[in-house]
Parts: sequence; C-alpha cells; structure tokens
Amino acid sequence: MAATVLMYSTRTCGYCAAARRLLKKKRVSFEDIDVGRDPEKRRLMEELSGRHTVPQIFINEQPVGGYDDIAALDQAGELDKLLAT
Repeated sequence: MAATVLMYSTRTCGYCAAARRLLKKKRVSFEDIDVGRDPEKRRLMEELSGRHTVPQIFINEQPVGGYDDIAALDQAGELDKLLAT
C-alpha cells in the first residue's frame, strides 16, 4: 500500500516546484494544495505543520517539512521507506 502524500504549496515557489519534481521522480501520487491565494488553507497548513513557509509536505498525515527536508530524507535513503508505508 502506498503512502498518502499531501503538499501545501504556491504556484510561484521554486522549492515547491523542486518538491513536485522529486515526488514525480519517485512516482508518488500526491495532493497539491495551493495556499497562495487562500488565507484559510494557509492558516490550516501553519496549524498542522507549525511552519509558515511552503512547501509543507505530509506523509501519512505526519509533517515531514519542506523540500530541503524530503531531499535530505531521500539522500539518507529514508524517503522511500516513508513512501512505502
């Protein structure tokens, strides 16, 4: 069974684009929620993640951080494990 992946992002964010590329490279299906023009969705993202920057990525409802965080997990060989659960 594949993990559930959710990403809060904006359309103009370079780190968001990099996160999309990494997840697509991993062939992961993910829901991409644009918070750029929706203050309520951004507030929810901040409440759930404890952070105000985008992207904010959740795997199986657990916050894993932004692009730098998932790239580091990938380098350490941990991202595939999280995505497989």
